[in-house]
Amino acid sequence: MTPRAPRSPLADDVLARLVEVYSGAANPHRAAEMVAYMKGIAPFLGIRTPERRALSRAVLDGLPAPSEADCAAVALRCWALEEREYHYFAVDYLRRHVRVCSSGFLPVARHLVATTSWWDTVDHLAAHVVGPLVAADEELTAVMDAWIEDEDLWIVRTALLHQLTYKQRTDADRLFGHCVRQGGHPDFFIRKAIGWSLREYARTDPGAVRAFVAAERAHLSPLSVREALKNL
Repeated sequence: MTPRAPRSPLADDVLARLVEVYSGAANPHRAAEMVAYMKGIAPFLGIRTPERRALSRAVLDGLPAPSEADCAAVALRCWALEEREYHYFAVDYLRRHVRVCSSGFLPVARHLVATTSWWDTVDHLAAHVVGPLVAADEELTAVMDAWIEDEDLWIVRTALLHQLTYKQRTDADRLFGHCVRQGGHPDFFIRKAIGWSLREYARTDPGAVRAFVAAERAHLSPLSVREALKNL
């Protein structure tokens, strides 16, 4: 079920400013290049990241900090717009304000992950939105254990990557368990995520990652192994 955007006067202001400012900066030639680079996942306005973030600061100038409901409204309404830059704005907005969101925000995050899905939004949502939500409420770890078995590969990728920034707080048993459970997955994005999550944890505990890969190499793809051991 698609979450409904809550009523939010702040979101009304944000979206009105955002559409005016972003549409005024559109570059059709650059948009065509960006669509090609991103495999046609969505239309683009043609605004490069440094310029887009400068425009975003102008959009938000003078506006108050949001509540959880405001965050949900902004994100869902941005996601309902076709052009990818609006999705990027939503991701940046949630990264900045995820601390005001409770575990009840997770269904919204799931909707964003599972809608118009590609690595450019999913990876940031996984590490910087879902990850902090789970870190703040350990009961959500059970949800990650369910997501790792999901039919949607982007939900699975999110479960694999949600601990990416945890460092010493990483639940290594859960990380390794998730990697084993999807070690035979045929999709490139899952195999890459397994290797990436292990490689990142290797910065904190290289011995544990070496031992895990040695023990489970037969259950991991060559890509996952190569990525996991890249910096070791």
